[in-house]
Amino acid sequence: MPGCLSELDLSKQIETKSDYREKVQDLQLQLLHFQRKILDSKRNVILVFEGPDAAGKGGVIKRITEKLDPRILRVYSIVKPTEDEYRHHYLWRFWNKIPAQGEIAIFDRSWYGRVLVERVEGFCTEKEWRRAYDEINAMEKTLVDGGSIFLKFYLHISKEEQLRRFEQRAADPYKHWKISEEDWRNRRRWKEHIEAAEDMFERTTTKYVPWTLVESEFKWYARIKVLKTIVKKFGQEFGE
Repeated sequence: MPGCLSELDLSKQIETKSDYREKVQDLQLQLLHFQRKILDSKRNVILVFEGPDAAGKGGVIKRITEKLDPRILRVYSIVKPTEDEYRHHYLWRFWNKIPAQGEIAIFDRSWYGRVLVERVEGFCTEKEWRRAYDEINAMEKTLVDGGSIFLKFYLHISKEEQLRRFEQRAADPYKHWKISEEDWRNRRRWKEHIEAAEDMFERTTTKYVPWTLVESEFKWYARIKVLKTIVKKFGQEFGE
C-alpha cells in the first residue's frame, strides 16, 4: 500500500454547518443504540487513532464519546512510557487497557508508536521496530479471535495545514497547552514520519483489522467519515 497518503483527496469537506450538525447528531444516536447492544454482548470494542500532531484526533474522539454512557467507555491518551513501563516489553502497558466484555476503549495514539515515533526518533533499535509489525499483527489477531470489534484510523493533514493549526494553537490562550516543543520537533522530521506511516499501513493492514485512512484537512468531514465507519461496522456485527 505504498504512497497511499499522497493519494488522499484532502479537499473533501462538508458544505454547511447545519448539514454537519444534522449528520453528527444522527450518527451519535446510532452509536448510542449500538452501545446497548455491545453491553449486552460478550464483545468489546477497540478504536485506535493515529496521525500527525494536530490532525484532529481529539475532536473526532470527542464526537464519538460525548453522547455515550461514560461508565462503560475509556479513552486513553498514550504518552511516553513511564520508568516502570520501560522495563517491560513495549506491549505490556497496553494489555491492561484492553476493555472488558461489553465495554469500549479508545486509544489516542497506541502501540503503533513503536513503528512510528520510536522508529523515527531512535527510541528503539531497527531490529526492534522491524520485529514489531509481526508482534502487533499477532496481538490484534488474538484480540479479534477473542471477540473484539477492532477499528483503527489514521487521520491525515497536509504539512501546510499542520503549520496553520500549530500557529493557531500557539496564539490562543485556551489552546496553548496543546502545542509543545515536541510537536515542533516532530514536524521537522515530517518526511520520516510519513515514510514510517506508509510502511506501517503496508505491514499492518490485515483482513481482520484494516487501516481506515481519513482525510482530515477539514475537521467536519473527518468526524463524519469516522462516525460513519464505526456505525457501519457495528451494523455489520450486530445487525441494523
